[in-house]
Amino acid sequence: MIDDENGITIISASTREEDVKKPIQKTEAAVKLGEKIAVLSKEKGIQSALFDRGAYLYHGRIRQVVEAARKHGLKI
Repeated sequence: MIDDENGITIISASTREEDVKKPIQKTEAAVKLGEKIAVLSKEKGIQSALFDRGAYLYHGRIRQVVEAARKHGLKI
């Protein structure tokens, strides 16, 4: 998550981290990543975020990340 107004990174997560990397399937890793993003944002007091998909379509693993974050309480 990035604070565009101040130009700083608030939180970051990656599928290369050990706690996210464990699932074998890439879609499972995407779901774990979304869950981790939601948890980290709650710890920082962030309740909602804007998702900018850029040039990527909203489907597949990208959708899994966002849906998992929503499911765990982050308003997107």
